[in-house]
Parts: sequence; structure tokens; C-alpha cells
Amino acid sequence: MTGTQERIRVLIADDQPLVRRGLALILAPDPAFEVVAEADDGQRAVDLAHRHRPHVVVMDIRMPVLDGVQATERIARELPACRVLALSTFDMDEYVVAALRAGASGFLPKDVSPEELSAAVRTVHTGEAAVAPRLLTRLISTYVTTPRLPQSPSPVPVSSLGELTPREIEVWHLLATGLDNAEIASAMGISVSTVKNYITSIFAKLSVRDRAQAVIAAYESGLVEARCANPAG
Repeated sequence: MTGTQERIRVLIADDQPLVRRGLALILAPDPAFEVVAEADDGQRAVDLAHRHRPHVVVMDIRMPVLDGVQATERIARELPACRVLALSTFDMDEYVVAALRAGASGFLPKDVSPEELSAAVRTVHTGEAAVAPRLLTRLISTYVTTPRLPQSPSPVPVSSLGELTPREIEVWHLLATGLDNAEIASAMGISVSTVKNYITSIFAKLSVRDRAQAVIAAYESGLVEARCANPAG
């Protein structure tokens, strides 16, 4: 990082002090990051996000007072420039899908390596979704058609489906089945930069923030059918 680059401001929200301290100790020594605050519940996370305006909130999904899903929804709505990276104890967790619906830009299991955490914070800060494409698809295929959790917000709006061109629908379908940009480009015989342009247009027409919400929208609209996946498989 050069001296002219702004540090990535990070807020850490987790109800376990040791987890908060561990995450802070991973990020703080890196000159690319500045840990601006720590919160022990979801309401505190929302309050501190308004006060410190972090670029990224690392958010535990299950917390007291206001859970991570509700806190994510409020931050995404009230502070749209702030990105949320959800944390879960389990790789396969229906609450993770609820958080992605609410506006989280990615998620990590709590047992990730320091390198994976740093990379994910950087990724969501750029506006990309920090979820491996195939894991994202597996998560959503497993949980998106289950009864919505009480705290889960309404589905990603898909009222503008008719505005998508046939080519955009093809890209959206491939994205939703777990292909990354290079794989989509190869499958369609186009360049990666063209795929990125299509994806930008798709996001705008669907009114979604990122890849995670676009995949959810694909399942909820019926573009892709969910399969009965085994979370442990």
C-alpha cells in the first residue's frame, strides 16, 4: 500500500470478546487496515457504524439484542457505502443466506485463515462478493426455498426481469450456477471484460448490490431451480 492510499476502515462485531480480539489482532498489524471499533451486539454495531463510518463491518450472524441479520439490513439500508462481511460458525447456515438477502457482501466461516480474512475484507471493500461462487450456489440452493426466517427481509426485487436481454439472462444463469467470470467468458466465447459489463448491467436492472444477491434473485425468480442439497455433503 502506498502512502496515498486510504486505509480500509473496519468495524468488528461479535459477542465473544476473544473472537473480536482475535480478528482485530489479525487485521490491525496490516497497514492496509484500520480497526476503528468493536461491538458486542448488533445494535451496538449499527450505532458504531453510524459513528465511525467504516468501509467494512465484519459481522457475526448470531448476536444478542439485535442479531447480525437485522443489523446487516439496517447498515445496508442506512449506510449504503458500508459493506458487511458476515461470519458464521458453520459453512452451511440458513442465517448466512438471510444475511446475504439483507445486503451482506459475503461471508466467512469463523475458522478461516488470517490470509483468507484479509483477502475477504479487501474483496468486499471493492464492491465484489466475498463468497466462492460454487459455495454461494450450494448455500442458496440448499436454503433459499425453505420457509423464510422471521427476521429475514423480503426477497431481492426482480420486477425488472423483462428489461434483461437474452444475452444478459444467459450470463445471469451461468453466474447463478456457480461459474466465475472467466468460466462464463469461456462458456459463451466472449472476453472477461465483456462478462463484467454484462454483470454490471444485470445488477443495475435487478436492483441488486452484488453477485450474492444476483444468485439469490435467480433462485427466487425461478431462473434456476434449487436442488435438495445435503448441507454436510
